[in-house]
Amino acid sequence: MTQFAWDTLICNALLFDGSGGAPQQLDIAVKDGKIAARGAGLPLSQAAQVIEAQGQWLMPGLLDIHTHLDLEVDLEPGLPEVVRHGTTTVLVGNCSLGTCFGQQVEGEQNPIVDCFTRVENIPKSVLNKCVEAVTWDNSADYLDHFRDIPLGPNVAAFVPHSMLRVEVMGLQDSISREPTEAELQQMETLLAQAMDQGYLGMSTDGLPFHYLANEPHTDQRIPTQFASFKEMKRLLKVVRDRNRVWQTTPILENRAKAFLYFLLTSGRLFGRTLKTSALSTIEFVLAPKAHKGFLGFASLVNSRLLRGNIHFQALGTNFRIWSDGIVSPLYEELDSTCKLIAKEYDDVEGRMALLNDPQFVEEFRRDWQHGRGGRNLATLRTRLGLPDKLVIRDLDRMIFDGAPVGDWDGESMQAVYDRLERFQRGVAEEARSDAEREAFDLFPRPLGDDADFMLHMMRTYDKSFRFWADVGNVGNRATLDLLLHNNTMPGFNDSGAHITNMAFFDTNLMSLKLAQQQSLQTVSTMIKRLTRDPAEFFGLEAGSLEIGAQADITLVDPEVLRNWDSNETRQLLYRELFQHNQMVNRPEGVVTRVLIKGETVWCDGAVTEALGTQPLGRALRAA
Repeated sequence: MTQFAWDTLICNALLFDGSGGAPQQLDIAVKDGKIAARGAGLPLSQAAQVIEAQGQWLMPGLLDIHTHLDLEVDLEPGLPEVVRHGTTTVLVGNCSLGTCFGQQVEGEQNPIVDCFTRVENIPKSVLNKCVEAVTWDNSADYLDHFRDIPLGPNVAAFVPHSMLRVEVMGLQDSISREPTEAELQQMETLLAQAMDQGYLGMSTDGLPFHYLANEPHTDQRIPTQFASFKEMKRLLKVVRDRNRVWQTTPILENRAKAFLYFLLTSGRLFGRTLKTSALSTIEFVLAPKAHKGFLGFASLVNSRLLRGNIHFQALGTNFRIWSDGIVSPLYEELDSTCKLIAKEYDDVEGRMALLNDPQFVEEFRRDWQHGRGGRNLATLRTRLGLPDKLVIRDLDRMIFDGAPVGDWDGESMQAVYDRLERFQRGVAEEARSDAEREAFDLFPRPLGDDADFMLHMMRTYDKSFRFWADVGNVGNRATLDLLLHNNTMPGFNDSGAHITNMAFFDTNLMSLKLAQQQSLQTVSTMIKRLTRDPAEFFGLEAGSLEIGAQADITLVDPEVLRNWDSNETRQLLYRELFQHNQMVNRPEGVVTRVLIKGETVWCDGAVTEALGTQPLGRALRAA
């Protein structure tokens, strides 16, 4: 029997090693799941399998630093929607949410379902399936359990602060009182143990529209938001002392307070620099210059004066969000629509009662028009690009995609609204079909304004009308510059969350596409920012093609990448895994092959038998 020096040899690819240097035409050899050799013209006869990669880019497997795949990974360990995009390492436990302490069910309280449902817009029916798969009850066993499942991509985890508070205080107390000194010490102990076990650090959250989903807590925010500055400082000292990472989101309601908390990164003020990965830097439609304030702040605190190390996560594509009626992360920001979303997913009667309550209608109208007209401070702030709310309420930005009238799909709500107004003024031919005429006849006469339009849509169709809006990075005008900024890091993808609202699995590939439009050297820089840079920042053995590294490899066809439009490949599909629809992004031919631990898991536009049946990835522990 022939003895081969290598299991696999990949030939003639243009190799980007993640260093940021110029790419080279080199071959890569793999043996026993590790990189065994690199060089030009390696002998084909020494390999059991030869992969011809002429004209393709070869790079380390990509990292996705902001996911909520904590739940999906135990239902489908191969994570095929991740792998098809060339991603081979994912970070979980973000935004203070996760499963590292187990189910945490106590009586009627189910914290995982309670926290994830509205924050990450995952239906309870899906979450209950995920919770049932949890078999551990402590942070050590959580990391260990990955050895026992056929893991696809590597997984690294944060300790989620909301779940840490629940573990020590219970859900009810974690949102109703301060912890005692004994409880603070217990949180410090559990956090320190997790750091010693290899967790990345701790994640927290400050976004004002992150609410719990179960009665009687639907008007309460998730537990991390009840922590004092004193608690944060003490817990983050545990993270700081071990040179781990704080992942966080800003306190949007109070920007001065947000910047105060961000100052916790400062080594000058707190004795040792705290590595911080924060959301987010995006060119928002309604606040197009807001990211400059965050990046300016980062430049200050990262300077020699304050010795910080904060990077804001940058989204590598247009920030497009779909809504099912009003059910969307967009509309958690308004007090009135927040009440609608708080109703159980199937509680049509409850939503209708609100929508026909005069007091609610008045509140909705105030929310909908706030900052959009009149001579007042809110409108002035909006015109200056400093709005009180970032939620899109302009009908011309809201595009039907799953409309109750087929004629409307692809149109803005404004276009439909304008035709409706003309129809109500007696221009009958404005109705382009019998279906549109029937729909127009249902609207109240006369229609007062666009708030009345939305109220009617919700009363008539509930969640059965669907639309999207680009809330940021429109046309990707500034996206590449933000991705390459010294004080950012590509991320904020939310992969695995908002399953009917967003599809950002593709953002690593979009980052490469935007870089490709500039130059090959920019591509090399971008690959470094998607591999080696985050691996070093989070302390992970990943993102490398050095001899001896685990052979996690991605091959990309640059010509297909050049011609790909990510907006055309986002789609809502039924996934049997969840028994529910999910937004996915499935570009064809961009990623030609993916290897994890030297095993091909994606090839010719499909997953291989190895994915999800063989243990390939591993729980990565921070060093």
